[in-house]
Amino acid sequence: MVVQIESTRACPRDDEWNTRHRDEVPLRRADRNFAELLQELRVVLTGVQILFGFLLTLSFSERFTRLDGFQHTVFVVTLTAAALASALLVAPVAAHRVAFQRGRKRELVRWAHQLALAGLGALALTLSSGLLLVLDIAAGRPVAFAITGAMLVATLVLWVLVPLRLRR
Repeated sequence: MVVQIESTRACPRDDEWNTRHRDEVPLRRADRNFAELLQELRVVLTGVQILFGFLLTLSFSERFTRLDGFQHTVFVVTLTAAALASALLVAPVAAHRVAFQRGRKRELVRWAHQLALAGLGALALTLSSGLLLVLDIAAGRPVAFAITGAMLVATLVLWVLVPLRLRR
């Protein structure tokens, strides 16, 4: 029980803590952290790329020409955000290939973490703007704004506020 209480107070970034409680040296920790990050990226990237591919085909549909100016703008934002999310989420893999065997794993993990967070932000924008577009067409603008706003709040709570609370 003492170790558990101590471990919840210790900063997970603290290499000394990891060495003491996990018997894990900093480089081994960086390897584990990068492997965990890549697994997380595999899960999210598949969905992002499917969504991006679907969005690319929409502009060739007959219905696309009937979008009003607002809907067209939201579509462009959604498509751009999906492309950005894909690029940001693939970037850690590309960076690993470029920096492979250069002794920079710890720096790579920190940078990849920032890219993954930015990619998740772009994914949140993609999901919300895509929802806004579809609901605007299907249910009207006021309903679309209300439901999209609620979705943004739910995303903020689930993706940011709850994890931040768990960090404490």
